[in-house]
Amino acid sequence: MAATVGTQRRLARWTLLAVLVADLLALSDMLAVMSVDLGSESMKVAIVKPGVPMEIVLNKESRRKTPVTVTLKENERFFGDSAASLAVKNPKATLRYFLQLLGKQEDNPHVALHRHRFPEHELGVDPQRRTVLFQISPQLQFSPEEVLGMVLNYSRCLAEDFAEQPIKDAVITVPAFFNQAERRAVLQAARMAGLKVLQLINDNTATALSYGVFRRKDINSTAQNVMFYDMGSGSTVCTIVTYQTVKTKEAGVQPQLQIQGVGFDRTLGGLEMELRLREHLAGLFNEQRKGQGAKDVRENPRAMAKLLREANRVKTVLSANADHMAQIEGLMDDVDFKAKVTRAEFEELCADLFERVPGPVQQALQSASMSLDEIEQVILVGGATRVPKVQEVLLKAVGKEELGKNINADEAAAMGAVYQAAALSKAFKVKPFMVRDAVIYPILVEFTREVEEEPGVHSLKHNKRVLFSRMGPYPQRKVITFNRYSHDFNFHINYGDLGFLGPEDLRVFGSQNLTTVKLKGVGESFRKHPDYESKGIKAHFNLDESGVLSLDRVESVFETLVEDSPEEESTLTKLGNTISSLFGGGTTPDTKENGTSTVQEEEESLAEGSKDEPGEPAELREEGEAPLDTAQPPPPEPKGSVAPEGEKAADKENGGKPEAQKPGDKGEAGSEGVPPAPEGEKKQKPSRKQRMVEEIGVELAVLDLPDLSEDELTRSAQKLQALTARDLEKQEREQAANSLEAFIFETQDKLYQPEYQEVSTEGQREEISGKLSAASAWLEDEGFEATTGMLKEKLAELRKLCQGLFFRVEERRKWPERLSALDSLLNHSSMFLKGARLIPEMDQIFTEVEMTTLEKAINETWAWKNATVAEQAKLPATEKPVLLSKDIEAKMMALDREVQYLLSKAKFAKPRPRPKDKNETRPEPPLNASAQSEKVVLPPGHAEDAEPVSEPEKETRSEPADAEPLELEGPGAAEPEQKEQPAGQKPAPRNDEL
Repeated sequence: MAATVGTQRRLARWTLLAVLVADLLALSDMLAVMSVDLGSESMKVAIVKPGVPMEIVLNKESRRKTPVTVTLKENERFFGDSAASLAVKNPKATLRYFLQLLGKQEDNPHVALHRHRFPEHELGVDPQRRTVLFQISPQLQFSPEEVLGMVLNYSRCLAEDFAEQPIKDAVITVPAFFNQAERRAVLQAARMAGLKVLQLINDNTATALSYGVFRRKDINSTAQNVMFYDMGSGSTVCTIVTYQTVKTKEAGVQPQLQIQGVGFDRTLGGLEMELRLREHLAGLFNEQRKGQGAKDVRENPRAMAKLLREANRVKTVLSANADHMAQIEGLMDDVDFKAKVTRAEFEELCADLFERVPGPVQQALQSASMSLDEIEQVILVGGATRVPKVQEVLLKAVGKEELGKNINADEAAAMGAVYQAAALSKAFKVKPFMVRDAVIYPILVEFTREVEEEPGVHSLKHNKRVLFSRMGPYPQRKVITFNRYSHDFNFHINYGDLGFLGPEDLRVFGSQNLTTVKLKGVGESFRKHPDYESKGIKAHFNLDESGVLSLDRVESVFETLVEDSPEEESTLTKLGNTISSLFGGGTTPDTKENGTSTVQEEEESLAEGSKDEPGEPAELREEGEAPLDTAQPPPPEPKGSVAPEGEKAADKENGGKPEAQKPGDKGEAGSEGVPPAPEGEKKQKPSRKQRMVEEIGVELAVLDLPDLSEDELTRSAQKLQALTARDLEKQEREQAANSLEAFIFETQDKLYQPEYQEVSTEGQREEISGKLSAASAWLEDEGFEATTGMLKEKLAELRKLCQGLFFRVEERRKWPERLSALDSLLNHSSMFLKGARLIPEMDQIFTEVEMTTLEKAINETWAWKNATVAEQAKLPATEKPVLLSKDIEAKMMALDREVQYLLSKAKFAKPRPRPKDKNETRPEPPLNASAQSEKVVLPPGHAEDAEPVSEPEKETRSEPADAEPLELEGPGAAEPEQKEQPAGQKPAPRNDEL
């Protein structure tokens, strides 16, 4: 029975080990992470996987940059460069520059701007969300989120092909000026694509991280302010970043980047320059055909797509040349276009755009409260910064000697984002680099409460509390406490002061109201705890790593004093409290210092103080991991606002002290200054605070842009999955058709080759040729309607027909090499056997059975080879061969196995011991060796010339029990041990000493 139980346990251990190994192997296939740098015009994808640190992914055209373009047809889709090339042929179905429509409703100015720039796109309206839809056809329409989901799924396919393993974790870059609605739209698109977003990182932050990671050694405790000016295709962002080393509790001294200031222009970029140039080229083409009564080229979408592509090329060339010739073959009505464009003309067309270049710089300096003298370097990022006029105007605006170009302007954001992905993934360990991003748009809480201005006179007062201030760091958690509510109430989450935005930017920004929060269950919680003191309604907010705001929970908190007797507290209770405090469950004041989260809490009260003034920042409570900075001392304990009824003191006690107060605190019996109580009073039961928390129901009403419901998200994801499955099925069918067509042509050609004619008859070749011709005719006539299964079935039928022919040819190709290898092995084996038999009997390491077995294997292999070759020579070449390459390989493996066995035995064999000759004499050791070994140590007080005490002659040296007796020979063999000699004489040599 015991043996059975032991066996079962061992089996269970091995089973568990096998499961763990299988899980580790499965996990190793999911270690890779990716980043997607989403730009208006193109995207860059990077990956990190074991053995491949931070590598840019090449697309199917082996390019490092992929256009953010999608061509949607009724039965197929195209992405990247393929879609960009189709923009000229089918501009209506080709969608590009659609990122500016994310999170926008139909009345947004950017929607009207997109219609003006690309009139070929037909935009519909979603009746529920009032967002736009791309209407490709009456049956085919997609939202911007769905189109972005297609692009993200395509980027994942590129990354998986490059990494050769599945990938789901990703960090996606977004513009720093994206608001809450736009960020949520990107997250929804990623969900549709099946991606797990580790973080939405601002592209300027990703660029700054990439710059800092590769210059880690240059960062020290001295703050370094660097400005990044990023002008891309669709927008411009200027960022001021401070690099500095800080000391953290977890990792010691580590580098840190902190976003100090951000300025942006949503529409200033390379696309607007290209559109200006396209309009100029269109005017030149119309002038060339003015007298011919031709139509305006602007009314032809295909011609305008050609002009936009040419404008992009000309703009790039003019960055390095003073002039260039724009030319398009067959622009419209088979008329060619050719015109010369100079850099001066281009700069004149974009003069007002160049005037807007310094704008983001001034915004960034203003938000950071810095001057240009504090900026050490200005670094260019983005493709549009290569325009010479942009660099000229920017250099003059910043007043520096030169602009920094020591960063990859196209790939920096992708590399920084993938470094962050590796840091966030649990599969990789990277050197810490702390990132403190900044809030661009402040967020506040607004609520209305009833106040009593005069006795008996009540009025409503509107209050504002700033949750997250402008340029404050994130991610972080904060708590706001409502003290004077005992019934259900509402409050609002809105954007704060957006005065730094211009009127046009405010219109583009959209709704400034985020969410209305309706609380249910507040009154019920008060009725459930009538004997408890209310500590307010606490709302917990979270601004996560992606910059997305969420309301985690709302709680109603109560406290009361309960009596507890020390005598009633058992030993187990004390032990449990001690263990709880050791593992973070205690409520000692040190808990806050040892934790990683600092808390900042705001309270609302009835006091008429400055804190109640609208828009003034309130004192908040901050949860979660707060960035650490040793440049400033740790913040003091937060204090609540002042209340006349003394509520603030109670809340301060709750916020700054542990929940359970120890007996003997100030204000209770036994405090200082009170004389000792009698023994009877000492046993009085001390009181402690007991805290009760009730979860409050929350109903959210989103005001800026309604999110897609779970059902809508599921339907969109299923729609994209169906399109992906259709694309894969189409690719599989095309591959099957190509394989069938290639097999037909290759086999028809082989029938005329000599080696195939040698092993086939005329009738066999005619039969195969007839079948191939019939299959070719079927493929041309009915192949377009054939399914993937039909194509594969037809290919399998032809391969089966030609199988015998191909087999005979393949065998004849292998014979010379295989037979030569067999002959060589037989010769070497015979020589080895001959040499083994010549070994003397006393040194022989092989047995007779082993050598006989090898000899038998050699003889049988020789016999099989000679017989099979002779039999094959008698068969015609058109028959199935009897000499098969696999049989030759099997014979070689069997013979080689026997030889290798004997070789291994010889390698590890030990030589046999030789018998010793009785008449052999051993060489005598030198006299000095014997003298040294027999040196006598005299006791203290004896002279060297004194006679030593003689030993008994019968006394012998004791030998160890396991020692082998030595065979002693020569004159001293009879003496077991030599006697001591008088001092001054050399002892006689001993033959048994070695």
